[in-house]
Amino acid sequence: MKAIVCKTFGPPEALVLDEVPSPRAGAGQAVVEVKACGVNFPDTLIIQGKYQFRPEPPFSPGGEVAGVVAEVGDGVTSVKVGDRVVALMPWGGYAERIVSDAARLIPIPDGVSFVQAAAVPTTYGTTYYALADRAAMKPGETLLVLGAAGGVGIAAVQLGKLMGARVIAAASSAEKLETCKREGADLVVDYSKEELKERVKALTNGAGADVVYDPVGGKYSEAALRATAFNGRLLVIGFAAGEIPKIPLNLTLLKGASIVGVFWGQFTMREPARATAQFRQLYEWVRDGKLAPHIHATPPLAEAAAAMRTLLDRKVQGKIVLVV
Repeated sequence: MKAIVCKTFGPPEALVLDEVPSPRAGAGQAVVEVKACGVNFPDTLIIQGKYQFRPEPPFSPGGEVAGVVAEVGDGVTSVKVGDRVVALMPWGGYAERIVSDAARLIPIPDGVSFVQAAAVPTTYGTTYYALADRAAMKPGETLLVLGAAGGVGIAAVQLGKLMGARVIAAASSAEKLETCKREGADLVVDYSKEELKERVKALTNGAGADVVYDPVGGKYSEAALRATAFNGRLLVIGFAAGEIPKIPLNLTLLKGASIVGVFWGQFTMREPARATAQFRQLYEWVRDGKLAPHIHATPPLAEAAAAMRTLLDRKVQGKIVLVV
């Protein structure tokens, strides 16, 4: 079978499309014929050896796959050949076939396409867990989303609205903010031109944001924390800006605020039943038209390196999904 292979740690341009052995299903496993695979920021880190997980080359990146069960191993009763499913893994998804523990496969509801299904797990899974569990966000609260035109950013805007929040979208250009408005943002901040803290305070009549969703890091994290309301929660999603910020902890004391880490991957492994329940809810919302993943592009598998470069260059609004 064909797969995108990282043979040595480096940039996307070092990846190659190669022939590799097709996996077989062992006991309790299933082989999935891949139809679509999401492209995410962690994929760009893992090929550089900079992610929490560090597989030794050669390996394929890619953590979220939608496809069809092609083979099942001994003892598998939860899925059968022909079932449409989503598979989650730390790596390996940029390939024509993958193997997974059958018990971890998630059914795709009728009416949800493979591209939609592959666009949901990482961005929407992370965001739903962050807002519902880690922030315990309530209807009527104000949610500030940084990097709001990116994959997790748009997911936060959409889910924030669906969960009853007043959403302030912050991004770095007028074009990106127009996208945020179309996705449901109530108010916007262009932090390339406006001072984030002061603008958020002005938009909230001085109260600040109850919840901050921060996948960006860098210089924006402290400004966002300063823009929180009393008892506010700053959700640490990631560091797309490249810099891990150093936050003065006295700010949390003065505001009664919390800085809350969101490690969604560990959540899915430690609490698989709860994670599966959240996935089912997300896919029901997609099926019912309450959520619509924003798809930036659907290039073929062979163009994975170019897709990852576009993501690294911050030219993506929403999600890129590779079509296999």
